[in-house]
Amino acid sequence: MYRALEVLAEEDDFIQSQLYANSKKLGKRNDRILYYDCTNFFFEIEQEDGIRKYGASKEHRPNPIVEMGLLMDGDGIPLAYCLHSGNTNEQTTLQPLEKKILKDFNLSKFIICTDGGLSSLSNRKFNTRGERAFITTQSLKKMKGHLKDWSLDPKGWKLPNESTIYDLEELMNLDPESAEYATFYGKTFYKDCWINKNGLEQHLIVTFSLKYKHYQQRIREQQVQRATKAIEANGAPLKKLGPNDYKRLVKRTNITPDGEVAAKELQALDYERIAKEAQYDGFYAVCTSLDDSPADIIQLNKRRWEIKECFRIMKTEFKTRPVYLSRETRIRAHFLTCFLSLTLYRYLEKKTNHDFTPRDLIQKLREMNFFQLSSGDFVPTYTRTEITDRLHDAFGFRTDYEVLSETQMKKILKATKKA
Repeated sequence: MYRALEVLAEEDDFIQSQLYANSKKLGKRNDRILYYDCTNFFFEIEQEDGIRKYGASKEHRPNPIVEMGLLMDGDGIPLAYCLHSGNTNEQTTLQPLEKKILKDFNLSKFIICTDGGLSSLSNRKFNTRGERAFITTQSLKKMKGHLKDWSLDPKGWKLPNESTIYDLEELMNLDPESAEYATFYGKTFYKDCWINKNGLEQHLIVTFSLKYKHYQQRIREQQVQRATKAIEANGAPLKKLGPNDYKRLVKRTNITPDGEVAAKELQALDYERIAKEAQYDGFYAVCTSLDDSPADIIQLNKRRWEIKECFRIMKTEFKTRPVYLSRETRIRAHFLTCFLSLTLYRYLEKKTNHDFTPRDLIQKLREMNFFQLSSGDFVPTYTRTEITDRLHDAFGFRTDYEVLSETQMKKILKATKKA
């Protein structure tokens, strides 16, 4: 097994390119739009070595990590990946992977879609060359003052395929129980303009949604409740685990009571920060090099959640981490097998019309075992369900007979090899 991992690591790039070439035989790949994101995986070890390095862990663990960058196509199917040491800046990982698919995949015309943390100015400029383009999220909080004011201005908003101009203040003053409010609740309003940032022309699109606004309000209300409970108990701990940690809403003040020498820390809710964050509720912004309609660009950007789901499947259902290997070549082979498994799973999901959760589908596959009789025949030991029926229908054979003869099993294997 370990010797095989060494071989896989040596042929990593070749396997990825062949997987892409073979996948096109199953049908046209939706590779006009590509999504890119990064995550990291921790090791059950404390020492740094080779590619295992200490870095900013997504799970806030004090272990060495490796970083994975993943490219996914417009149908949610993985396209390619790269692996880097845990202390690598995520922004530097995108261009090398793109250059690899330009060379090995013969793929040159695509739109790359990322979040703002991965899209440096260098990456954006790189993706305006040739037949490439980019769509990236844009933080409203980090915008220049005049752009932020324009983005948050309640006047001048539109709906796709409509000429009416809306005022957000009028929308938010509607009765939440009214039919008119319900009509607008699930819709996405937008405004757009072209901006020049460091010599790069970009199409800025800002959106607003009442539904998204209420979602963000509910999340913050829960965080305020947690902060309040922590203050009322023994005080909120100092260490923050991220920008969305409830402890950011706690204001700390050191005071020295009369007659005492030692200072005491006084904790209270930071109402000023809560109000400042609330002004961005419901708003979302993207920058792009495309001159397409805002509605089309918004629709393309909405699918970024699927790449997050890819990482979640790998970490939970596939149990990709913690990693117990130590040699770099074997670590790379481990993640190659995880990437291949994820790709195969996405095709299974597509074959079953996305009707089952990852956990249900993978668990049922694991249960589809057989007992081999002394005669050579096979007896299914799994329970027939809707999932097994759909899998059999999708692939054109059945294994849920009372007894499956050795000849039948050989025919199934032969047919799948031909396919």
